[in-house]
Amino acid sequence: MDESVIYIGQKPVMNYVLAAGKKLAEPGASILVQARGKCISKAVDVALITLDRSKDSVKLGGISISTEVLPGPDGAPQNISSIKIALNRP
Repeated sequence: MDESVIYIGQKPVMNYVLAAGKKLAEPGASILVQARGKCISKAVDVALITLDRSKDSVKLGGISISTEVLPGPDGAPQNISSIKIALNRP
């Protein structure tokens, strides 16, 4: 698992924001906030709160969206939306 990637799951939003802040503490640091399915809105919240709290020291690097095909509960392929949000500290 890459240490510069924050995978969004079921924890509270502020847990992820604090983790992002710690990883972005050094100049030149960058992270990738990544989520799938229902957690996409939480990933957007994490990125926006991190940007707001950084007082312009962190910049949005880019956003990519895609669809991943994963096996569903019955084994049939299922399309799952995903998002990756890059945050950089110059």
